[in-house]
Order: sequence, then C-alpha cells, then structure tokens
Amino acid sequence: MLFTTPFFTLAIFLDMPVANVSTPEVVTNRRSARRHWLRGTLRHSQQEALASSAMTATSDNFFNAFAIFLQASMSQLGVLTGFPQLFGALMQFISVSLGNWFCRKNIIVVGAIVQSIGLLAMSILSIARPASAVWIFIGLAMFHHGLLNLIQPHWRAWMGSIVPPRRRGTFFAARTRITMLASLCVFLAGGALLTASNYVELAWLGFALLFFLAAIGRMSSAWLFTKMHDPQIHTQTKVSSDTWRRLREAWQEPVFKQYSLLVASMQAMVAISAPFFAVYMLNELHFSYFEFVLSGVASIATQFITLKFWGKFSDKFGNRMVMMITCGMIPVVPLLWLFSGDFVYILVIQAISGLCWSGFTLSTTNYLYDIRPHHADFATYAAMQAGVSAILVFIGSLFGGLIASYAELFVQFTGLDNWLNSAIFLVFLASCCGRFVVFMYFIPRLQEPTLRQRPLKLDLILRISRFNAISGVNLDWLTVSKKTKK
Repeated sequence: MLFTTPFFTLAIFLDMPVANVSTPEVVTNRRSARRHWLRGTLRHSQQEALASSAMTATSDNFFNAFAIFLQASMSQLGVLTGFPQLFGALMQFISVSLGNWFCRKNIIVVGAIVQSIGLLAMSILSIARPASAVWIFIGLAMFHHGLLNLIQPHWRAWMGSIVPPRRRGTFFAARTRITMLASLCVFLAGGALLTASNYVELAWLGFALLFFLAAIGRMSSAWLFTKMHDPQIHTQTKVSSDTWRRLREAWQEPVFKQYSLLVASMQAMVAISAPFFAVYMLNELHFSYFEFVLSGVASIATQFITLKFWGKFSDKFGNRMVMMITCGMIPVVPLLWLFSGDFVYILVIQAISGLCWSGFTLSTTNYLYDIRPHHADFATYAAMQAGVSAILVFIGSLFGGLIASYAELFVQFTGLDNWLNSAIFLVFLASCCGRFVVFMYFIPRLQEPTLRQRPLKLDLILRISRFNAISGVNLDWLTVSKKTKK
C-alpha cells in the first residue's frame, strides 16, 4: 500500500531502531516532528470543513426540492426520505468492518472521491432528465447518504485520536463555526441561484450548477484529506462477536430501550410529513427557491442560537425536563401550518420549530450519556439508537408517502376539502397526531436518570455536523478520552 504523504516516511524513520533512542536530542526531534505534522493536519482539517460545507448544505436541504422539480410523486418523496436513512445506517456497520482490512485514511479519501462522483452524476441527471430520473436520483441519494455514514465513524476515530486533549474544545468549536457559517452561505447562495435560473426558466441549469459546485467542494475535501497525517495504519475498532453482544445487551436494558423508542418514534412521526413541507411551499404557496431557503434559515438560525439556552436549562432542571417540554411542543408545529400561508407567518413557524428541535436534539443526546452504564462504550449505545431510528424513519416516510398519495381523494370523499385548504394538510395532521401519541405514551414512562458525575471537560465533544431545516441540527458525538477504570 502506497502512502504519498512525506509524514508517513518520517514516521517510519522515527520508528526504526536506532542507538541511544532515549537521548534528549532524539526525543526533541520526535516531538518537533509531531508538532509539525499535527499543525499541518489540523489546519487542513479546518480547510476541509469549509470545502465539505458545499456538499452538506446541498444534500440536506435541496434534495427534496430537486425531486419536486423532477415531478416526483408523493410516494416517491416518501421513499426519498426513508431509503437513504436506512441504507446509511447499514453502511455504518459495513464501515466498521472495512476498518479491519483497510487504512481508515484511505477509506475516507476514497469515499469522499466516490461521493463527489455521485454528486457529479446528479448534475448530469439534472441536464439529461431521462424518463426514470426520479428513481435514478433516489438511487444516487441512497449512494450519497451511504457514503456519508461510511466515512463518519473513521473520521470520528481519526480526529479523536490526533487532536490534543487541551485543544479539542477550541478546535471543534472553531470547526463547527466554520461548517455552520459556510453551510448557511451555500444554502442562501443556492437559493439565489435556483431563483435566478427558475426566473429565466432554466431551473435545470441551476440544479446542475448547484450539484456541480457540491461535487467540486467534496473533491477538494478529498484532496485535503490526502494532505492530513494519520499516525495509525488501521483503525482500532474491530467487528467481532463481542460487538454484537454489546449491542444485544444495550437493547435489553429497559431504560435505554424506552429512550431509543421515544427518539426513534418521534423521528418516524416527523418523517411522515418532512418531505411535504417543501411540496407545500414550492407547489402550493408558490414560494421562490430563495423564499424556501429563507424559511429554512429561520429554523436553522434559531436552532443554533438557542442551543446555549437549552444547555443551561438542562443543567439546571435536567434533560428529562427539556425532553418533556420539547416533546410537548413538537406535535403542535405541523398544526400551525394549517392557519396561514403568509411568508412572514411561515418564518415564525420555522423559528418555533427551531426552538423545539434544538432542545430536543441536545437533551436526547445528553440523556443517552446519562443512562448508559459507566462501563459501557458510548459508541455502542449511539449506534444502536441510530439503527432503531433509521428503521422507524424508513417506515414513517413510506407511511407518509402513502397518505399523501391518497390525501386528495380522501378529503374529497369525506368533505374535508371544505375545511382544509390543501390535501397535504392531511399529512400534517397525521404527523401531528402521531407525534402527540408518542408524547403521551413515552414521556410518562421516561425515567429520570440517576445523577452521575459529568465527564471531565472535553471528555465528550458534541459538534454540529449537519443541519436540516425541518428536523433540526445533527449533533455528532466524539469520544475523546480513555475511560477511567474503577
């Protein structure tokens, strides 16, 4: 296996047996070499965050809009929401298995390159638009999300192993700011590009350019990964019977099971309606693409701003209290869409949604840390919870597509069209009822976790890795220190 970085050659040289390896001069040289490659690696990582933002802002916020442009049916929009999530969860397990055979840096680089090719294929699809364009796009979206989940575990392990403990908080805070700011800029610029191209009846060209720029950003990301140094040839995570045993043991714990089903069920109820807010705004309210983007920014900005508030609130009153409040608020959000289609009113709704989702996301992530046993690996519990959520989101999205497909026929048959201004409102009502049922069933059963000592500062880093205008920010966890033996 060939390694192009000069740091690998240096590392081999430093690991060779030499005389007087414990002399101060040798130790000083090794430390100097480490500082040199570490400084360059961290700098390139921050640059990679900027480059990859072009991809994340596009994939999380414009896929539904592109599917609507391709005239996807309601059921196809449901499939677009569910299948990529399910496939992505499966790829996380495959990712860990690949770590037994390949260098994690190579997995990340190759994955990023292939991902950029997939985005380029989406750009070509926008130009060609064959008869089966929607299904081809769904396949490419699955491919895209699968590669995201293939890369994520190895990137997390890589960064967690090389960022010095004293710099982790500062480093990931700065990286999050870069990602959020760049992603919001791309999101706004994409909306302006699509609005301008649609104005001259060249929306296909706008989407083609958007996906092409996302592909360039991801290819630049892959190039920056090659310039980063990884001191480990292989990842330390191995797939074994012990891994599956830990997963089974996690699921057998009643508190964790209730928590996982609460989070997964709420996400499933959200998936019923999530793709159809874009349909309502673009097709029925006739928002421009830029107005569509601004409505998303209202939610995203609120989520980002209120995370600090919810963090302080949860420290004072507990994560269970935050989960109770936000779970009670979330069912109301889709109901608010029924009363007006005014643009300013939609912005207010999105801000309320952002307030709810920031608290829910933060509290559920912290709650997971609180309820897992001290001896357990946080990754095991997070992986199990993510897998359960993916399965239920898949089911919820298909159910939402089914409801949306027959919504117009149903409201006409029952006479609800005299009350509902849009048949899509039936989907919003179904999602509202489902969220309320989840709240009523799970919250009374949700136990207050036993108070435990919080991790030392920087033992656990939570970073905003991605965001979505409907279902909130994605807080990615990063375990950064060894557990203390008791």
